[in-house]
Amino acid sequence: MTDEAVADRPADVPPRRGGGRAEDGSGPGGGRGPAGAADAPGAGGSEDAGGSGGSADDEAAEREKERERAADRFKDLTRDPLAQEEGEEEPTDLAAATRARRSGQSLFSGRDLTSFDRSHIDHAHIGDLNISLDARRSGPLRGGPVPREELRRLRRTHIEPEGYVRLRRALAARRLLVLGGAPGTGRTCTALALLEEVTRDGEGAGDAERVRRVAPEEGVGELAREVAGGEGGHRRGTGYLLKPAPGRPGELPPDGMDLDQLASALAEQGSYAVLVVSVGSAANPLLAGRYGQLCPPAPTRELVDVRLRERLEEEHGDQDADGSGGPLAGLLERAARLRADPEVTEAVGLDDLRPAEAELFASLLAGHLLGTLGREELLAGCRGLAAVQAYAWFAGVDRALAAPPPGDDRTPVRSGTAALFHPVAFRIALAVLGGASYSAVSAAAHLLTWELSVQSDPDSTPARPLFCDDPEADLALSRARSATGAVDVAGVEVAGRLVFYRGGALPAAVLAELWDRHFPVRAPVVRWLRLLADDPRPQVSMRAAVAAGELSVRDFEHGYAELVRPLADAPTPRRRMFAAAALDQAAGHASHRKAVRKVVDDWSRFGTPSLRWTAAMALGYGRSADSMDDTLDALARIGIRDDGKQAAVASQNVVRLLTHPESAAVLRRLAEWTAHRAEEYQDLALVTIIRLALTDVDEVLDDEPGTPLGDRGDWPLLVALAATRPELTGRLADLFWTALNTTRSRDVAFDALETLLRSAFRKDGRPWTREGLAALLPALVAEEHDRRRLDWLLRRMMRDQDRPLPEEQARALWRLAVPAGQRRSDEEENHD
Repeated sequence: MTDEAVADRPADVPPRRGGGRAEDGSGPGGGRGPAGAADAPGAGGSEDAGGSGGSADDEAAEREKERERAADRFKDLTRDPLAQEEGEEEPTDLAAATRARRSGQSLFSGRDLTSFDRSHIDHAHIGDLNISLDARRSGPLRGGPVPREELRRLRRTHIEPEGYVRLRRALAARRLLVLGGAPGTGRTCTALALLEEVTRDGEGAGDAERVRRVAPEEGVGELAREVAGGEGGHRRGTGYLLKPAPGRPGELPPDGMDLDQLASALAEQGSYAVLVVSVGSAANPLLAGRYGQLCPPAPTRELVDVRLRERLEEEHGDQDADGSGGPLAGLLERAARLRADPEVTEAVGLDDLRPAEAELFASLLAGHLLGTLGREELLAGCRGLAAVQAYAWFAGVDRALAAPPPGDDRTPVRSGTAALFHPVAFRIALAVLGGASYSAVSAAAHLLTWELSVQSDPDSTPARPLFCDDPEADLALSRARSATGAVDVAGVEVAGRLVFYRGGALPAAVLAELWDRHFPVRAPVVRWLRLLADDPRPQVSMRAAVAAGELSVRDFEHGYAELVRPLADAPTPRRRMFAAAALDQAAGHASHRKAVRKVVDDWSRFGTPSLRWTAAMALGYGRSADSMDDTLDALARIGIRDDGKQAAVASQNVVRLLTHPESAAVLRRLAEWTAHRAEEYQDLALVTIIRLALTDVDEVLDDEPGTPLGDRGDWPLLVALAATRPELTGRLADLFWTALNTTRSRDVAFDALETLLRSAFRKDGRPWTREGLAALLPALVAEEHDRRRLDWLLRRMMRDQDRPLPEEQARALWRLAVPAGQRRSDEEENHD
């Protein structure tokens, strides 16, 4: 430290201990600054002892008032910068926010939204079966007989799901079966297989048209008249497959009397019928009646095996007659290894495949094994499975609203939009909030349902169904699952019901489909995300911020103009934190990192106070500047500007950077700031040091548990670093000693030291942070007056009327801090 720097330093800041020695990370050494003994609690000296008379007393009193004002201002700087809306006594839960952000990022880990491309897999040809997965090419089913060839193929390839026999017996007994399931789960194939089997030996066994599809618009009543022999009636012993068309909003499904009438007509004609319906509130009465049954999911793993073998046998024939195998056996072994390949599994990104997906997946594997598909084509095809599912979910959802009733020239009736939009709103909410509680996802889905309904028909107030939710249907229609997990409530974790997509590829696929192909939906989604930004629950607001960042990557111009920039300049810290997290998520993509860094740099230099605050939060994540030095430069610019008004938020994000591998560089910069001639730099360093002692690891660490720091989530970061990074202990002790020996920061620093000491033991007496304190305390109290100060603090803690420190723990702390050879007397040893 230069003499000039010492001369310009304010009087209450002591020289950094060690006499300017090189910061090599070794233990404390050298002399302490003279201010240490003077400022130590219980010390006999005083800066004001030297004058006499009234003028001296007035001058001393004025200096004391100035020190008190400086100390009060310093306390303000160490308060939570996010607690503006919560009040001084209720700080925000940074640990919950960090966990929620980490969970939201895991939804898109390895899934860049720009990687989704459906062009490879619109359809696939497998043997004599052509599979189309493109919703644009699938129109309404036409009525008519099912061709013999399709029935033969069905007999040869259909794999019975669990519970199939039960369904067959129910159909044979009642003649009518209402089969419920989510679209794409194999319910139609199961229905055809049931009808083919029950009519095979019946009255219509010799009829080439014994299984027929019924046009969806005919409905149950019209089918009953046909079966009874009315106009267009068919022969006895026929099996009918009916998939009722999605009802227009407000249209009622068939009731029990309609079904009884159809069942009676079927029995008279010796025929059978299966109605295939989607699970949901509208179909629940049908499925709960005497004819209703849930369709079990198709065994797609076995389906992949069968289809794969079929494709390979087409090229290489069956195994040799002696059972030795041949080329086919080798291909099957390679196929098994290829299916288990982590890269292939990650590319598919679905926990379970649906029948059409299973057949396509088998085709892709076979094509690669037979040399017709390269590795990249295979992976591209696998990645497209989730993209096609997302496309099918959103294609033409509101088509029913735009069309007038059949044969009616009147304006379309648009009531019931909420019921129509709720399934897609739930899928979008799950893509954004996956891993949150079911109640949070469901509530968000209802908010979005309202926004979509208003956007669709702005002149009408949409109805809001109150008792039509069906959690099981929500999960089935969205390929989702629920699980018991931890939910953050008021700073504590409690058990809750969490909800996830059944596949890591679906969240990114849904957002990519939504943002790229449905531009009119952007406006209501943006309004909805802004509502989520105001949600006081971090599990909602931070997950939504991560999703907003992903959407901004898809179209940065739109995301920045509609989401990031307006919220970054908002008056509330919660919205600004949302914008910062969204920017950081965009910075995680190499394609947008340069743009984000330019935005953050401009805000840190030329922005409004709100924009500088947001920039500081984005910088703390560590990806919004070119290097650690650039990050610290920007945070210093923000922290010292306007007499340090934003030192609180700047210091908090400097602390966050200390969890990064480059923490040594951060500590070096803090040491430079303490030696700076400008008081604003010194305050920024001192506030950061104290915040480092008061911040738990969970509040700032982005890593999952399992890392050295992650396993100490409830430790103060200062002692956690001392325990896990021993090479930093000397620097940490030097900096904290400076805060303890600086007049304006002394009181807050001593409160922080007391907090650290109390963290050594849990309430039940078990060790807690002793390992870190054992590393830090000897370096912090290496000299005599430091030990006297620790002795004074321990005695004060023992005499605390509200939380007296047990004598045994006080002794243990003293022994941790002071080696036996340095203890002066039994009186010190026993703390009498």
